[in-house]
Amino acid sequence: MTDHQKTTARACLAAAEANTLAFPQIVATLIEAGFESYAVDFRRASATYYLPDGASIDWPAHRVATPVAPALDAARMQEAIREAQHQVPGYTYAGFCEKAAAAGCAGYVVSFSGRRALYVGRTAETHTEHFPAQ
Repeated sequence: MTDHQKTTARACLAAAEANTLAFPQIVATLIEAGFESYAVDFRRASATYYLPDGASIDWPAHRVATPVAPALDAARMQEAIREAQHQVPGYTYAGFCEKAAAAGCAGYVVSFSGRRALYVGRTAETHTEHFPAQ
């Protein structure tokens, strides 16, 4: 992994947390840098970025204050996702993470080639969200 890729991954995480780049911009930036996916773990407060050759880098992420609910509530998760997609007034990434944890999401994986995000609960329940059509 190059220094540029490491810097790009860290910058994308910082931009998400500062609300300076939206999800589609972050995805485009990471793809351009050669990444194929990333994962966010709310319980560890970490983000991992993966290259196709198996190389990865971990960065500390902000800690979610809301405990992860025991069961994944797909309807509540979808509601949080829709707010993010539509950038509703007052939307923040930190707020999204809090709502996701309250909905039982322990973390998520974003696959660029699969054009989807997989949200995972504490007992491995999942909700798959396909990227909107371009």
